[in-house]
Amino acid sequence: MSRGRDPFQTGAATGSKPGLRRRDFLTSIVACAVVAPFSRPAFAEDRTNAIEVWTGPGCGCCKDWVRHLADNGFAAVSHEGGNTEARRRLDMPVRYGSCHTAEIDGYAIEGHVPAADIRRLVEERPDAVGLSVPAMPRGSPGMDGPAYGNIVDPYDVLLIDRDGNASVFQSYR
Repeated sequence: MSRGRDPFQTGAATGSKPGLRRRDFLTSIVACAVVAPFSRPAFAEDRTNAIEVWTGPGCGCCKDWVRHLADNGFAAVSHEGGNTEARRRLDMPVRYGSCHTAEIDGYAIEGHVPAADIRRLVEERPDAVGLSVPAMPRGSPGMDGPAYGNIVDPYDVLLIDRDGNASVFQSYR
């Protein structure tokens, strides 16, 4: 009874092209076992890019901000409505409120915060509630472009601490 070709046999024994040598195969297995514990799992990157957004009902600029996030590598899941409840659940003081609220990696993101500042927040991991761009300044992501007359208002991204106080995280002038 013929058993078929042994993938570990060399070409000389089978009369065909050389197969995978047993030594090479075992070396590959050992290399994987050594390297695997030190490699970063693929889901870790996805976790830092996953952001959940609750928009104001029927708000167009919220959708534009979510598009800004997607264009900058974030995996955004958007919910129509629910931003007031999300803001309350995430302990974002209402005085820093805007038309949408998001959550990423345990942080609240309120309003038209640029993607670069969200990424910086997640990388630096300060002890804070999150970031806010209060109100809806023209020129901020989602409030930019021809629909807003290409006007850019100066604004600050605020870092909101656990006591509800704010400090400037990034200025746009």
